[in-house]
Amino acid sequence: MFRLTSLNLNGIRSAASKGVEAWIAKTKPDCICVQEVKAQAPDVAGKLDALAGRKGHFHFAEKKGYSGVGAFTKHEPSDVIVGFGSKEFDAEGRWVELRFDKPGRKLSLISCYFPSGSSGEDRQQAKFRFLAEMEPHLAKLKKKREFILCGDVNIAHREQDLKNWRSNQKNSGFLPEERAWMTHLLTHTGLVDVYRQLQPETTDACYTWWSNRGQAWANNVGWRLDYHLATPALAELARKETIYKAERFSDHAPITIDYELKL
Repeated sequence: MFRLTSLNLNGIRSAASKGVEAWIAKTKPDCICVQEVKAQAPDVAGKLDALAGRKGHFHFAEKKGYSGVGAFTKHEPSDVIVGFGSKEFDAEGRWVELRFDKPGRKLSLISCYFPSGSSGEDRQQAKFRFLAEMEPHLAKLKKKREFILCGDVNIAHREQDLKNWRSNQKNSGFLPEERAWMTHLLTHTGLVDVYRQLQPETTDACYTWWSNRGQAWANNVGWRLDYHLATPALAELARKETIYKAERFSDHAPITIDYELKL
């Protein structure tokens, strides 16, 4: 089995101080895609550029302490693509793609961090611009390669994907426009929400993010914001999913899926 994990770290240095490397060593993912690294190259060099024997590849944001993605892998990629060609969003460190190509196969593992719009209308409009760029990029990529995109998408797609869906219909992350974008991505572009393929009806057990406000974690008032989005052939290889909640490294929980896949 090929074990693939996605985790929003909410700061790589913070997550490291909470034991994430020991957890990686114990659970042994072949690759772990991380988001919201909140660091620059000098911050990780020689310290956090490898975790539990897995080499890290990064796309750092230009702004210090902001955004940034990475992917730690046991397997050496044939190529690493940083950024997705966006004039606006590549400066924010939102895409790193590891390619594992060999004759007859083109395969990518992607760590991607979608913007949040919760801080205000300016960022919500930026999020809409990001979505408008991302869908055609993924559609184009799907015509050329098999891939699994792991990431914090910052969208709860369906009512069962968050606890208080009725009261959140006007809030970023559950806006009708965002949910419609996700529906279109899955139906028109043809990508597969792998967790929902394996667990089509779960509710309370599916959450991957909890607000730090109030007693959200204690009461499991959560959202499912973290995804594996795969091309259909790779999605068919998914066998088992796990959302790990026994320890907290971040305000997100890691989501791991085992695929019957060999690199």
